[in-house]
Amino acid sequence: MTSPLQRVDDDRFGRRGVELLLKRDDLIHPDLPGNKYRKLVLNLRAAAEAGHDTLLTFGGAYSNHLRATAAAGRLLGLATVGVVRGDELADRPLNPSLARCAADGMRLRFVARSTYRRKTEPQVLAALLRESGAEGAYVIPEGGSNTLAVQGCTALGEELRDHTDVAAVACGTGGTLAGLAAGLGPDRRALGIPVLKGGFLGPGIRELQRRTFGEPTGNWRLDERFHHGGYARTPPALLAFAEDFEARHGAATGLSVERLYVAKLLYALTVLSEEGAFRPGTRLTAVITGPREDPVPAGPRDQSSTSR
Repeated sequence: MTSPLQRVDDDRFGRRGVELLLKRDDLIHPDLPGNKYRKLVLNLRAAAEAGHDTLLTFGGAYSNHLRATAAAGRLLGLATVGVVRGDELADRPLNPSLARCAADGMRLRFVARSTYRRKTEPQVLAALLRESGAEGAYVIPEGGSNTLAVQGCTALGEELRDHTDVAAVACGTGGTLAGLAAGLGPDRRALGIPVLKGGFLGPGIRELQRRTFGEPTGNWRLDERFHHGGYARTPPALLAFAEDFEARHGAATGLSVERLYVAKLLYALTVLSEEGAFRPGTRLTAVITGPREDPVPAGPRDQSSTSR
C-alpha cells in the first residue's frame, strides 16, 4: 500500500531553488494512517502467524500509537491491552484519545510512572502481562518502534527514492526515521525533526538500525531545534504558522496540518530553507505522518507521551 506525493508551490522554498513535496502518508489507511500503518503492519502479521489473539502495548495519555493499536485490534478481531503511563489517571474521566481506544475495545491499564519507566525489564514486563490477564499477548513496544516496525518503514524510503533528494519526518521514538533512511539508500538523505526535547534520540535510532540491518546507515541526521518546548507544546507562533500553511496550500492539497508533529516538521523545513540549508535544485519531501486530530486540551500535559 502506497500514499500520494504532492508538489507544493511555496515561495519560501522556491526562491531558494528548492522543490517542496508532501508525502501524504496521512491518506494511506482510513483507520491506521501514516507511520502507524507502516510500523504496525509487519507486527500484526507476526502476531497472526504466531497464533496470538491479544496485543499489548504502551503509551501516554495522548498516544497516537495506542489509538492505532486499538483500531487494528478492532479491524482484525484481536483483543488489545494498553498500558498507560500514570496511575493517577485511573480515577479521572477518559480524555478523547483514551476514550477512542476504549471504544475500539482496548482494555486500559494505568500504571505508576516509576513502573512504566521499567516496563522493558523482563520481571516488570512479566508482572504487567500477568496482572493484565494477557500472559500470551504479542507485545509491541511504546511507539511501535521495533525491528519489524523499522522494516515496515523502509517501504516509505523505497517509494521516495526516485523522487526526492532529502526526505524529512517528525520524530517521537525514531522508528520511522530509522526505516525511512534505510529505504532511501545511501545516495539520498533523511532528516529527522524531534518533537521532544532532550537530545536522546540519536543513540536509539542507531541501535534500532543496528538490530534491524546489522549496522546504522550514515545518511540521516537530526535537527533538535524545533520541539517548541517539548511534546504537545504548541505555542502561538507554531499555531499561526500551521494556520498560514493551510491558508496557502489547503485548498490545493486538502491538507489540514496536524499540530503536534507535522506542524513542527513543516515549520522546521521552512526555517531551514530560509537559512539556506538545502542547495538549489533540491527535491525536499516532508512526510505527513498523520491527520489532524482533536486538539490536546489546554493545561498540564504528559510531556513524554509520544508515538512516532
